[in-house]
Amino acid sequence: MDVRVEEAADWSAVYTIYAEAFGQLIEAELVRQLHDDGDLILSLIAHGDKPAGHIAFSHLALPETPTIKGAALAPLAVRPAFQAKGVGSVLVRHSLEQLKSEGYDLVLVLGDPDYYNRFGFTPRLASRLKTPYDGPYLQALALSEKGKEAHGPVSYARAFAELK
Repeated sequence: MDVRVEEAADWSAVYTIYAEAFGQLIEAELVRQLHDDGDLILSLIAHGDKPAGHIAFSHLALPETPTIKGAALAPLAVRPAFQAKGVGSVLVRHSLEQLKSEGYDLVLVLGDPDYYNRFGFTPRLASRLKTPYDGPYLQALALSEKGKEAHGPVSYARAFAELK
């Protein structure tokens, strides 16, 4: 499975991935809006013979800890034909390594704790933050020692507030 940065020519594949994975295009539209707003910081696509999965990250603002460089993981999708074959794990691991190498300190995700725990995400760190998504499915991963100091309110990219 090859993982690379998503390009403009991949948009139809990205839409296909989300349509097949979720039966809707809300998540694909979120990626497009994040891109259009300049808030998309990492967008990767996994493919073999066909596009298999996609992951996106956007900016987070942490006003009480402004020196912490944060990102939101959302969305992540894998086409049904490629699910349970490690595609999502490859996308998550590859992207977290890339974010860490680019100096990011913290990543937040809203998702299944059993799935994201395997990558080191924990609700414990997330509980120190105040987001629109607080609860048991909000998890955080510190990519640096500085990331462990995150606390207080968090602002997501504007596109999240416009989700319908």
